[in-house]
Amino acid sequence: MPVDTSIPVLVVDDYKTMVRIIRNLLKQLGFSDIDDAKDGQEALEKMKVRKYGLVISDWNMEPMTGYELLKSVRSNESLQRTPFIMVTAESKTENVVAAKKAGVNNYIVKPFNAATLKSKIDAVFGD
Repeated sequence: MPVDTSIPVLVVDDYKTMVRIIRNLLKQLGFSDIDDAKDGQEALEKMKVRKYGLVISDWNMEPMTGYELLKSVRSNESLQRTPFIMVTAESKTENVVAAKKAGVNNYIVKPFNAATLKSKIDAVFGD
C-alpha cells in the first residue's frame, strides 16, 4: 500500500537551509502539507494543536533536542503513536541505539536524497 502523501508532515530543524531541503525532498515525493518548527519545544507546541501523520526531526537543536522531543512525544498519550524519523549528521551507534530505545520509527544520516527519504518513510508505514 503506498504511503498517503496527503498526511500533514512536521519538519523540525534549527537550520533553515535543512528545513528547505527536507521540504523540497518531501514535495518531490508528493507531500504537500508540510509544517516546520525550529526546535523541539516549538514542535511540541504545534503537535498539541495539530495531529501530524509524520515528524521528521533533527537530533541536534537547542533548547530542546530532537531526542528530547522524541521522548516527550512517546510519553504523551495523545502523541505517542505519531511516526517519527530522526535525522542527524552523526552516525554514532550509541545515538541510534538511544533513539531506538526511545521509540524512533526510523533514522536518517545526513546527507541524504529523495530516494533515501522515500525508503525510510516507506519502511515506517510498512510499504
